[in-house]
Amino acid sequence: MADHLEASVTLPSDPASVSAARTYVIGTLAEWGLPADTEVADTIRLIVSELATNAVQHTFGQSPTFTVDILLDRDEQLRIGVTDSHPRFPKRLPAAVQQDNGRGMVIIRWLTAECGGKLRVRPTREGGKTVSIELPWTVRAEPVSAAGQQEP
Repeated sequence: MADHLEASVTLPSDPASVSAARTYVIGTLAEWGLPADTEVADTIRLIVSELATNAVQHTFGQSPTFTVDILLDRDEQLRIGVTDSHPRFPKRLPAAVQQDNGRGMVIIRWLTAECGGKLRVRPTREGGKTVSIELPWTVRAEPVSAAGQQEP
């Protein structure tokens, strides 16, 4: 496998884009050797869902799109970042038992830490932010042919 793989998609800031972001990330990671039916893929699916949901819900219409970037570096580290153009950094919201929201960053932080990774929030040059996770890449990747069969 190459030392460095990258993929990116920009989606409209719309609730339907959350599913598209999940599908894109899991499909890309499957091409890079991570089977979609693993526990790691399920964890990544949930993290991406929370990151994309935050980009849609908490930008208050000030970010018409968000971008999902995936980077696999030297078969050692996976980074997934979601960038939007809203300047406010995420903050922990008080979550009452009855509330349906306010726990996204807590979930992301917990799942990332459980996988041995890190959560980062950085400003962009354009005035927005990128919320990203970095996880150890423990999958022994094999090249995948166009038909989806592993090559010898």
